[in-house]
Amino acid sequence: MTRVVRFHRHGGPDVLRIEEVEMPHPGPGEVQIRVKALGLNRAEALMRQGRYIQTPRLPSGLGLEAAGTVERLGAGVAGFAPGDAVSVVPPVSMERWPAYGELATFPMELVVHHPDALSFEQAAATWMAYVTAYGALIDIAGLGRGDVVVVTAASSSVGLAALQIARRVGATAVAVTRTSTKRMALLAAGAPHVVAAAEEDLAERLKAIAGPDGVRVVFDAVGGPLFGPLAASMARGGILIEYGGLSPEPTPFPLLDVLAKSLTFRGYLMHEIVGDPARLAAAKAFILDGLAAGAFRPTVARTFRFDAIVEAHRFLESNEQFGKIVVTL
Repeated sequence: MTRVVRFHRHGGPDVLRIEEVEMPHPGPGEVQIRVKALGLNRAEALMRQGRYIQTPRLPSGLGLEAAGTVERLGAGVAGFAPGDAVSVVPPVSMERWPAYGELATFPMELVVHHPDALSFEQAAATWMAYVTAYGALIDIAGLGRGDVVVVTAASSSVGLAALQIARRVGATAVAVTRTSTKRMALLAAGAPHVVAAAEEDLAERLKAIAGPDGVRVVFDAVGGPLFGPLAASMARGGILIEYGGLSPEPTPFPLLDVLAKSLTFRGYLMHEIVGDPARLAAAKAFILDGLAAGAFRPTVARTFRFDAIVEAHRFLESNEQFGKIVVTL
């Protein structure tokens, strides 16, 4: 029997239960992992609440990111052996491949030998953030030297990964955060510019930073009223990539700016990368290269023990974290 986290009804963190279940052996092409650390993501809170893009059958498991050691191999798996230290690129379905448990099973193409320099906690904080940011900034937007990119929700794990990726390719990043509370931490994390959207004129600040050419790329997790000032600061032919929707307010469409500047507004999920073998291989190579060079370093905000999963989810919903929340086993 294996301890896993499940929920039998949608709701707040208190619906999470640690239960003992019979864990089946991995199927063909699957790798079973003895989990050492889990990375928490907002998608998991949304699925627990019944607000995610996937509606699971109940009771359901949960979780997208894990790091640990290989326990068992399914038929046809090559390149891994029991005891190997690995981490996991988030799967398309956390209902099918949930991570919250002492054992977790994933498709072999999503399992990665992580660099020795990473702890299990850091490895569990890596793949969601860096694949998400890579897919938007590099794969879709083609971010490069001389570009200006705006990163909203910059203190999130994805936002911090985006700042590191921008620096890696020679782009200038502008970290946008709600208030100035996290300004010093963002500057210390390497953000060249920080703008507090609730305290400053966002459009004017972005125009002053970007100069006459404007902002070519916006990487946004918020939506809502920010769309107006973001569009106003963008360069002709610029692209806004939306991957979140954190704002509870309506999102107005900045029609005049979109028309006048030939802007592209695009929705994005990391599933685009994970579901395409060639794009996934390119993402892995880019991220592993950055990790090996020391250019990428995941930020762990706080760690919790597995038995404190409810408390960890409460902290996830507090929006107080800077970086990734990690649960250890």
